[in-house]
Amino acid sequence: MSALFFEVHPQNPQPRLLKQAAQLIHAGGVAAIPTDSSYALVCHLDDKAAVDTLRRVRGVDEKHHLTLLCRDLSELASYAMVDNKQYRLLKSVTPGPYTFILPATKEVPRRVSHPSRRTIGLRVPDWPVTQQLLEILGQPLLATTLIPPGETEALNDSDAIRERFGHALQAIVCAGACPLEPTTVVDLSQGGAEVLREGRGSLAALGLGD
Repeated sequence: MSALFFEVHPQNPQPRLLKQAAQLIHAGGVAAIPTDSSYALVCHLDDKAAVDTLRRVRGVDEKHHLTLLCRDLSELASYAMVDNKQYRLLKSVTPGPYTFILPATKEVPRRVSHPSRRTIGLRVPDWPVTQQLLEILGQPLLATTLIPPGETEALNDSDAIRERFGHALQAIVCAGACPLEPTTVVDLSQGGAEVLREGRGSLAALGLGD
């Protein structure tokens, strides 16, 4: 069965369509959705079968960091351990194109955190469609960038996503092209701030630039 295709307005997405997509995700589906750094594959955090499907479609194993997309920092605190200094840093740049690697709390199922480090990627996306979908769901989404297995570039065209992954997904939320630049990834799990990947998010805004 092929994915259901939801074409929504990029700035004012139709709630009716997002609710239908959210129902498919709640029921264990894997979806492609737009974010502030390309399209992403997403699924329900607590659904083991959906997480397994998401990894299989993306072609990654359990050592690949998956990311929790959160509506805001109040959600983030349930899933990651942050001290006051880290919280201030996060607050200064969220929502935005940053992914932070943080120690996971017990709320995060072991099978979705890094197997040896017990860490999880978390971010608060600054994109209307993503934010409204998260609001309708009422909980974070587990996500990974939609990069086809064996490739390095994320897909940014919903027709290409439907052609290549329509058979493997339950929903594709289309809202036109996204910024095709990955998030800046910062590892805060060891106490300091180590930049693992420089992307769309400014290092200067983190106090880490030149």
